[in-house]
Amino acid sequence: MAWVNENFTALQDSYLFSQVAHKVAAYSAAHPEQKIIRLGIGDVTLPLAPVVVEAMQKAAAEMGVKETFRGYGPEQGYGFLQEALVKYYAGFGVTLETSEVFISDGAKSDCGNITDIFDDANVILVPDPVYPVYLDTNRMRGRKIRFMEGTPENGFLPMPDPAVKADIIYLCSPNNPTGAAYSKAQLKEWVAYARQNGAVILYDAAYEAFIEDGELPRSIFQIEGAKECAIELCSLSKTAGFTGTRCGYTVVPLALKRKTKSGKELSLNKMWLRRQTTKFNGVPYVVQRAAEAVFTPEGQKQCRANLAYYKENARLIGQALEEKGILYYGGTNSPYIWLQCPRQMKSWEFFDFLLEKLGIVGTPGSGFGSRGEGWFRLTAFASREATEEAVARLRKQL
Repeated sequence: MAWVNENFTALQDSYLFSQVAHKVAAYSAAHPEQKIIRLGIGDVTLPLAPVVVEAMQKAAAEMGVKETFRGYGPEQGYGFLQEALVKYYAGFGVTLETSEVFISDGAKSDCGNITDIFDDANVILVPDPVYPVYLDTNRMRGRKIRFMEGTPENGFLPMPDPAVKADIIYLCSPNNPTGAAYSKAQLKEWVAYARQNGAVILYDAAYEAFIEDGELPRSIFQIEGAKECAIELCSLSKTAGFTGTRCGYTVVPLALKRKTKSGKELSLNKMWLRRQTTKFNGVPYVVQRAAEAVFTPEGQKQCRANLAYYKENARLIGQALEEKGILYYGGTNSPYIWLQCPRQMKSWEFFDFLLEKLGIVGTPGSGFGSRGEGWFRLTAFASREATEEAVARLRKQL
């Protein structure tokens, strides 16, 4: 008898965004005449930057020539991309070694896979509302999970509670889904908590490129002592529009060490390297050359122009909500707008209202946790035309 993992029974039948897609598909089939504007899933709409495409084309051509063809590459990433990322981090005051940077096919994968290097006896602390991957990947392992509540009172930025003991802490800043971003002072408290308790922070910085406020940290490693207690996961999906191209990176400091139950001290950097070389074949050469181009001066210029486009979309949505007196978070240092459902609607009730009355798709806050009930997430990743039309519908109907 082949027993299956019973922990899967603790999961919802389908992933949040699959539920949304199913509802939208059913509505579209019943109302083919309705033009639907999608502000739900955080997928980009602008094409890759020209310098990125040029690098990809050049790399693809190299693959067609015997002298420059590449087969298996290093599982942790090519040195040229690791070096580009080291220089990128230096731009906001963080010093890294190339061996601390691991290239992957995206932050979502690494968020789930990083749990391989931790014992299942660890207590996991996740925010509520929360990006579902943090929660579900640990439920799949049967780990004990505790929640820290994000509320309007704390600006959806929960802080450490000395009475709560946790071993693995998930933080996301700017946050998905709320758009809230931690300050340096707040992250200092989290680093202090982690070091005091021997915990490890898994810091999701997938949206760091959206930060406009120079006082807000772009990396947790801007905080003194973080290299002894944190792993940072990041993605080019939103930074450079790589949602379909797939490339991200995880930084595991050489200084980060923890003990096994038997008392043996291990390097988490070496553990992650061992895991990746065993279970991962690396990101394609063509994609890594494209990613390298993102971090050139011209690549940064072109990618930041795309980010500015999405930021303006967020501003337009936020402006409309302000005019209607609707409370929201995010939208300035984040591509997400986290709004309070009007007329005390429940999250899925407001989802149905937007879809059926306005033809707008968003994401119900309750899908991100119990503290998300009564809240709703919109994204700024649609086209300008679609965003402006959505804003006009919101102004008319809300």
